Amino acid sequence: MKSVFSFVALLIGLAIASDEARASTHDFYKGKTVRIVVGFSAGGGFDTYTRAIARHFGRHIPGNPTIIVENMPGAGSLISANHLYKVAQPDGLTIGHFIGGLFLQQLLGRQGVEFDARKFEYVGAPVKDSPVCVLTKASGVTSMEKLIAAKTPVKLGGTGPGDPTNDHPKILKAALDLPIQLVSGYKGTADVRLAAESGEVAGSCGWNWFSVKAVWTKAVESGAVVVVLQMMPKPRRDLAGVPLAINFAKTDQARQLLQAGIHDMSALIRPFTLPPGTPKDRVAAVRKAFMDTMRDAEFLADAKKSNLEIDPVPAEELAKTVAGLFELKPVIVGNLKEILK
Repeated sequence: MKSVFSFVALLIGLAIASDEARASTHDFYKGKTVRIVVGFSAGGGFDTYTRAIARHFGRHIPGNPTIIVENMPGAGSLISANHLYKVAQPDGLTIGHFIGGLFLQQLLGRQGVEFDARKFEYVGAPVKDSPVCVLTKASGVTSMEKLIAAKTPVKLGGTGPGDPTNDHPKILKAALDLPIQLVSGYKGTADVRLAAESGEVAGSCGWNWFSVKAVWTKAVESGAVVVVLQMMPKPRRDLAGVPLAINFAKTDQARQLLQAGIHDMSALIRPFTLPPGTPKDRVAAVRKAFMDTMRDAEFLADAKKSNLEIDPVPAEELAKTVAGLFELKPVIVGNLKEILK
């Protein structure tokens, strides 16, 4: 009987502690402003997802703070990632949203990376990536067969190292021997889209299919742009007839490159993170608020209206995947380092 009373007392104690923690975070966030720093320019996929989330996020955080979005583009979102790690106060009032491909860049020893991905406090991700190659009809390259047969390199727009639009074309070229030429340095996919529409580039590889549908809707519907390749392990139902990159791999090495450099990165591409050292109670509150937002009926209706696919990745899965990235075999790391240099 004594053990039963002890157990009940423990449960009561935990409940009281939980209520006190919630009250503490409520008091902290009440009347405050939470800033979400997006590592890309306005109008692109990262920005579109963030602004949709920001419209609903605040009411799920204790104290209902105001949520604002700030764009900090540059170096494929590396500037914003470094800012979150080194400059932003770890007080729970700044959340970063940058490209998760930068974590691979850290592993490969890229110059300019000033963070340790294993130390970020992960909040969650709204969706796993579904990278595709999307080209304009005007380019004349409207199928994988035409891409393979191209007599001159097909120009593809990219942002910077760590972003799929920059790294995936390099991996595809090395693994599948495709005649492509990367034009890097755009501030975001919105700028890549404009470059494709003007004929400066033919399109892009590594762009998330959800983002393409959300920000290039009319062009997709009219056939002005065409998806020629899927870079996922399995095909999507809404891209029937579009081939998988892995099916063009002719060697084990090629398949390993696609797996490690593209497939394994899909869950990490869109992380929302807090700076290292953020108080644990605030981390827990923001994580819960994020997942509650992902289930919010009003948010889901808003996301659907904006053509945003939602299939959330919890913080724990992000942290586990990041840890696994740093356990890759040295030979694979060496190959990727040579390709992405």
